[in-house]
Amino acid sequence: MYDIEFTPEAIDDLKSFRKFEQQIIISGIESQLTYEPTVETRNRFRMRPNEVAEWELRIDKYRVFYNVEHEVHIVSIEVVGFKSGNQLFVRGKRRDL
Repeated sequence: MYDIEFTPEAIDDLKSFRKFEQQIIISGIESQLTYEPTVETRNRFRMRPNEVAEWELRIDKYRVFYNVEHEVHIVSIEVVGFKSGNQLFVRGKRRDL
């Protein structure tokens, strides 16, 4: 079992969503990343090398970018955003990864 930690930036990202959206995102994170966060699925996959995170989790239109520390069993949530078409938005601003 992995512990889930949010960076201060990810907490701010999450706060930019409405309450019901926050609940959807947090529920998805807990159900998908508590056990085996590095097993690739249709909605969870390793990303190409970038400076943000190694993994991406899709929860409906929302995107969660995270890293995994295997030695201490911690999933670190780095960025939370949403996709519209092929563009990613974090805190209402377009962002490239």
